Amino acid sequence: MPEMITIWWLVSIVLLVNILVGLVFVTSRQGSPDALLAVLLFGTTGVALSLTLGRALDQPRAVDIALVFALLTAVIGVAFARQGWLRRSGEGGPEQ
Repeated sequence: MPEMITIWWLVSIVLLVNILVGLVFVTSRQGSPDALLAVLLFGTTGVALSLTLGRALDQPRAVDIALVFALLTAVIGVAFARQGWLRRSGEGGPEQ
């Protein structure tokens, strides 16, 4: 069983590196649709990271945290899409 814990830790490290590389990408492309997709990837990676860390640390509460991250990712995706839609159609928003 200890080798399984090591695998969970390695997967968690890979996911954390994925988030760090994504942060560099988002800061270089602010305002583009690619940045929106990267932010949504952060949410998905956050869900996977909390699940893998929960398994590595033997914390069943991590599933609840992952569900919260998943819900927040969905809300952020809808908010960003709505903001882009309003900005493109000229129906209001803070840019007018």
